[in-house]
Amino acid sequence: MSTLSSIERIWFVVNLIPKGNVLPYGVVADFAGLPGRARYVSRALKLAPQNLTLPWHRVINSQGKISFANNTDAFQTQQQLLRLDGIEVNAGKISLSQYQWKPDIATLVMTLPF
Repeated sequence: MSTLSSIERIWFVVNLIPKGNVLPYGVVADFAGLPGRARYVSRALKLAPQNLTLPWHRVINSQGKISFANNTDAFQTQQQLLRLDGIEVNAGKISLSQYQWKPDIATLVMTLPF
């Protein structure tokens, strides 16, 4: 049994998202063993200490959009970081069919410690 807290499991999953890929909040929650807890993922990312250096920008909403309000600093930062990762962002929208990370189940099971 894992001794990681639910927040730590979310951070672990977010750290696994490869450069050039994104995951919706709900999928992060599912991979962390917290189905239906998409909003909790958002909270866990807000609570992450800065020294953790999570690739938080790779987490987007289920419609493939940046969740921050347009023209805010947070929106601009996330959009810029995604573009630096090689992800095409058009008006805050990312193509999930093109950029969503889809690890094979064996890799995921062997990687997750919970």
